[in-house]
Order: sequence, then structure tokens, then C-alpha cells
Amino acid sequence: MLLLSLLSVDSFGDEPATVVIANKTVQQASLPLETLRAIFAMRQRTFPDGQAVHVFVLPDDNPIHEDFSKKILGVYPHQLRLAWDRAVFSGTGQAPNEVASEAEMIEDVASTPGSVGYIKKTSLNGQVRVLDIE
Repeated sequence: MLLLSLLSVDSFGDEPATVVIANKTVQQASLPLETLRAIFAMRQRTFPDGQAVHVFVLPDDNPIHEDFSKKILGVYPHQLRLAWDRAVFSGTGQAPNEVASEAEMIEDVASTPGSVGYIKKTSLNGQVRVLDIE
């Protein structure tokens, strides 16, 4: 019984452990999954309303990045890296802004209009808003 009370809701899969966050200037309350994939693959540079997107990500080997890539976007981290590298090396795009920690992710997303990123749900603190995924 005690063990069950210590388990979080995230352990059962009812709630996502990782959430997509946005700067409070972002007008969208939610985004279709395909749009989110295109934004994080750096193929889409604006939100549906035309606002420029600034993407922040954690390092490839970060467990939160792995969770976000696999469970939310449905791709492996190396697939995202390949898409970013291809865009950079071909001169057709750029890589996202990489941050070292969740704290830095929250700080940068909160201070950059039009920005998106992701964190553990338990790290939410009111500086950013959560984007729902359709």
C-alpha cells in the first residue's frame, strides 16, 4: 500500500512525464502533432499564426530529450540530430538552440518571445505555458 502511494501518476502513463512549453507570447494553446514535429525538426519556422519560432532543446543524451523525442514526437533523438545536421550542412536551415539543463530551458523559453521547448511536468513553475498536443 505504501509503495503504491509513493508511485506518481506518471508511472502509470496517465499523464505525460514531459510537456511542451512555450513563451507566454505564443498565442496557440495547442498544436497538431505534425506541426510540432515540423517545428522541432526545424522544417517549420513559424507558428500557424505567422509568429517566428525559436526552438530550444536539451542535449541528445539527456533523458528528458530522449523521452520527448520518443514519446511525444515519435522519433529517436538521432533522427532529430540527423535532420538538424542535414539542414545546417546543406545551408537550408539551422539547428535549434541547445541548453544544458531544464532550468536553462525554462529561463530561455521564458525570456525569448515565440520560443518553444520541453521539460518534465514536475518542473513547471509559471514562467512558461504548456502547449497541448492535438
